[in-house]
Formats: sequence, structure tokens, C-alpha cells
Amino acid sequence: MSNQALPLWQPTAEAIASTQMDAFRRHINDKFSLQLADYAELYQWSVEEREHFWAELWEVAGVVAETRGERVLGADVMPGAEWFPDARLNFAENLLRYRDDKVALVERLENGRRRQLTYAELFERVGTLASALDAAGVAKGDRVAGFMPNIIDTVVAMLATTSLGAIWTSCSPDFGINGVLDRFGQVQPKILFACEGYFYNGKTIDSLPRLEQIVAQIESIEQMVVVPVARSAADTAEAIAGLERAVVLDGFLETAPARALTFVQTEFNHPLYIMYSSGTTGVPKCIVHGVGGTLLQHLKEHQLHTDMRRDDTLFYFTTCGWMMWNWLVSGLACGATLVLFDGSPFYPAAQSLWDMADEENISVFGTSAKYIAALEKDGCKPRESHKLEKLRAVLSTGSPLAHEGFRYVYRDIKEDVCLSSISGGTDIISCFALGNPTLPVYAGELQCRGLGMAVEVWNDDGKAVAQEKGELVCAKSFPCMPISFWNDPDGSKYHGAYFDSWPGVWAHGDYAEITGHGGVIIYGRSDAVLNPGGVRIGTAEIYRQVEKVEEVLDSICIGQEWGDDVRVVLFVVLREGVALDEALTQKIRTTIRANTTPRHVPAKVIQVADIPRTISGKIVELAVRNVVHGRPVKNQEALANPEALTLFENLPELQT
Repeated sequence: MSNQALPLWQPTAEAIASTQMDAFRRHINDKFSLQLADYAELYQWSVEEREHFWAELWEVAGVVAETRGERVLGADVMPGAEWFPDARLNFAENLLRYRDDKVALVERLENGRRRQLTYAELFERVGTLASALDAAGVAKGDRVAGFMPNIIDTVVAMLATTSLGAIWTSCSPDFGINGVLDRFGQVQPKILFACEGYFYNGKTIDSLPRLEQIVAQIESIEQMVVVPVARSAADTAEAIAGLERAVVLDGFLETAPARALTFVQTEFNHPLYIMYSSGTTGVPKCIVHGVGGTLLQHLKEHQLHTDMRRDDTLFYFTTCGWMMWNWLVSGLACGATLVLFDGSPFYPAAQSLWDMADEENISVFGTSAKYIAALEKDGCKPRESHKLEKLRAVLSTGSPLAHEGFRYVYRDIKEDVCLSSISGGTDIISCFALGNPTLPVYAGELQCRGLGMAVEVWNDDGKAVAQEKGELVCAKSFPCMPISFWNDPDGSKYHGAYFDSWPGVWAHGDYAEITGHGGVIIYGRSDAVLNPGGVRIGTAEIYRQVEKVEEVLDSICIGQEWGDDVRVVLFVVLREGVALDEALTQKIRTTIRANTTPRHVPAKVIQVADIPRTISGKIVELAVRNVVHGRPVKNQEALANPEALTLFENLPELQT
């Protein structure tokens, strides 16, 4: 149902006029003699005139390139669209366009360590590492991998790699050995950057045992560059002395010949990143993203949809195994200061990240819906304890942000912020629907569809619908589509992932609705949609109600095959000392029934100690559903807590 309530936040006319988004609308009106009155009209134009839109974005965003070429779009097909087929550019050059004394990167570790780097220092550091990589034989098209925390050295390694036209791929050091092998083993990196340890939740985690196994089992790795994090450089050098093909970072840099940093110019669709799907249905898919599409899309989302400028400080709570890390790092192209945090967001206390927000004057604070829900459950009220003077935008992704999460932000964090729930994913390394500083914020809604993205919601007949639930699709090609899947020579895996439902139309796998005022509601993943009695129910509709129940800390909902139908089963994690008795079960059911329909009410409510999540924090409904039905769960290395799956095996409550 469309949300007709009053907005939680609305920008003033003066604020709208001062945004880069509105300046872009006025620019388009002037250049093309148009009278686009607002974002809705600008969006419609950007979809109908995609070639003009992306060409103008290139110019307005100041893309640095050897050439753009005359053609904007060659073959207009999905998959295989040819955007800017004659362009030549380099990704790292665009992120290193500023070379002054403004702070580019601030690194904050859980143990209190803080480092920073100016844009000039970053340029110099990237140049030295690029020279060392070049001397080690890294060339255009080679893969360089990072088994790294979210620190300055990781950003430098990515930029040095991509300056050479090589391909960067990464996962966070909390991945188990099989998770690393399932990913890097497929793409065969030549160089691996890896930390010897890291800090999380008050503990120091040693990575060296896994590094030994990685080098032993991935033969393509010619050198492993070990970056000291939890040890000193001297202790790290001593610890890896007997490790085959391993060198400490300082030793690797000493091999760098003196040379100026240069940028290998590549075609628009040259591979830039290899990302990995986090599903639990098989070996991760290796999703290859191109230089130009990633750059253009991130510039659009940062400059127009987030209104990022040089005086902004951008933070996103992420690991290097989640695409939001790649999105965060692209903020360098705006000249902003980026805050890199590595550790637990709740250590040593719930307000830790908000302490950092004050200390670093963060203006754009990005996190996950799960984090916001956990803050509220913890009773944290940053508005009462922190200044947050510079904070002007809060971004949330990873899963749909519940209505209560929206209200919590405005009630207990800050009243005057643009709260943008954003949605897209690893598949497009960006967003289909996201924020907009010129639009109001409605509880439970993403503010708008992204410029240039022909996002629609289709019913089962393949017809576009509004104010009805259906499949989220992109009906026209867009530059940031993956260029391929790695090890998919005939493109069958790629085609099967997005184009099986409707040929030539990207089906994203989200169950969604476009509201009457152009917002988007995400009801959950299509493949996790519940279907009791043949009625489709998005799991987010149930989670929204469960979050109102104070005793419940977390939940996951699945459909269990029962008789000739499907019944709704809800698993809940309760506050310490609370047990699931009949009274609480009825409270949960009554809360759900009061605001939804009788079909939403779970047939079974079962208490569990933990809920399995991916390393990026998403709950895995399909994996739990498979366990409940006695089916295997593959790719468990994608999970942060795979041991939690055992909590759902052979439950007697589900046999009746």
C-alpha cells in the first residue's frame, strides 16, 4: 500500500535550490530548452533521453578521460549494451583528481588507532605502490586481491591496482578459509594484499594461519604482501619469515623504481572490480564491473543524489567484502574526506560510531538497517548525548528500513537530516532506488528511483504497475550493468541471473511497489516471498510489525511447506532473560494481525538463540528455509555465523 502519511522531513525551497540535483535540472532546462519543473519530470526525461542524460552527467561530473568519443550508446541491448564505446579513461585517475593538502582519508580502528592522509600524500603513496606492482609484473587485466580490513592501505592498494588497468577484488578478513578459496580461487589473483591480524569486538584476531592456507592453495599468487595491522612491522616481518612467497608491505615498497604515477587508459567496459554474490545456493558468482559504468554511476549517486561536495566528510560502516566499500571509496572523486572504520560498531559501547561522528565532523553517515534497529533496541539516543552539528544525511541499506527505523532516526538521532534508505546491490555496485536532497522523506519509503535507470514494478503478466506490489525490473539498459560473470564464457550464468523472467529486461529479484508520489517500497527478496493460500507476502511486512515488540531483538520469517500449502513460521531472538511463553506469542501475533492481514500471522513462533546473516549483515531466509526442509545449504562461508544454521535443524515444533 502506498504510504499517504505526512512526510517525516521536507527540504525548504532554499535548500532545494542550493543542491547539485536542482542545479543539474536547471542546466538540462537551459541546454535543451525544456521546462522540467521538478525531480519527477527530470527523472522521466533522464529515462526517455538516456543518451543525453548520461552524456550530460559525464560533462557536469567532470569525468577525467583521454577521450569520451562521439558515440554515447552503440548496441542498446541487455545484456551487452555498448555505452561510450569509443571512450578511454582510468578509474584511479578520476579518484585522484585532487592532489592538495585537504584530508582525503581518516582511518579509525576499534582499538583507538587513528591515521590520516591528505590528497597529496595519497597520490604519492599510490604512485609508490603502483611502481612496485608494475615491477612485480602486474599489468592490464591482471587480478590483484585484498584480504584486508577497511584501512588506508586497502584504498591505496585498490587505486594502485586500477591505475595500471588491473582488476581489484577483495573480501574482508573475517571470511573463513573456504570462503576465501571459493572467491579468489576462481579469479586467480597474481598479487594478494593481506593483513596479519585485525581487531573486532575487543579481541585481536590472528589471520596468519589462514594466510598460509591461502598461499598454499591458490597457485596463481606470485607474491603475498602482508600489511601490519595487529602487529608492528618488525613483528610482522618476523612472523612471516618462513611463509612462502610472502613479503611485508615495507619490503615490497622498497622494490619500487622511482617513476611518476601514470594512468593506463582503458575502454569504458574494461574490468575494474570483481564482486561476489553472497547467496547460499552455491559457489559465489563472480560479478565483473566495468571502469566507466561504475565511475559514472557513483558520480551520479554521490554528487546528485547525496549532494556530496569537497567540504563533506563521508562515512559508511562497511567491510571490504561489501559493495558499499567500493561505493564509499568513490567519494574521493568528489574531493570529500572519507572516514574508514574497522571493528565492531557496538564496541566498546552502542554510541561508539556517534562519538566518532562528532570527533570527525561526519556530514554523511551511512550504515545498515540492522544497525539502526539494533541502536533503537539498545535505547541509544544520540540526539541527547551528541552534538552531530555537521550531520545532514543518514544513509541506510542492506535490507529494507522499517517505518519504526525511520521514526527512530528523526526522534532519537537528529530531526533535520535527509534519511535515505537506498537499494540496489552487488549486482550493479550501486542503487536502483535511493535518496534525493530535493524530496521529502516518507516512513518506509526510498525517496526515488535513480536518474537514468528505467526502474519499474511489473506484475506477473509483465505489465508495469504503480501502487501495486510486483517484481522490480529495469526495462532499459544502463551503464553500470555487470560486463560479465567471471568463468562464464557463454554468458549463460549471467543471463540466468537476471534475464530469465523477461528477455532483455533486468529482473532484480526484489518484491517492490512504486508509490503515488514516486517513492519505492521494498518488501523483501522475491525468492523469499511467502505464499500462504496463494497470496504473496513480503517478509519485510512482517518484520516491520515484529520490530514493534519490545521483547524481540531480532527475527527471521520463512514459509514452510505444509500439507498442500505454505505456512508462515517466525523465529525470534529475545532479550536476555525473556522466554517465549504463550502470552508473548500472542502479543507478537496480535501486533502482526493488527496492522496487516490474518494471512501475515505466523502459524508458528519459535525462539532461537541466533539468526544466520551474511558477512554484510543480511539475514538469509533461503538458507533457513532449506535447513527447515532438510535441504543442503551451500556457500556457508558467505555467512558471518554459519553455526547458527544448526539451530533450525529438526525442530520438533515444526513437525506438528
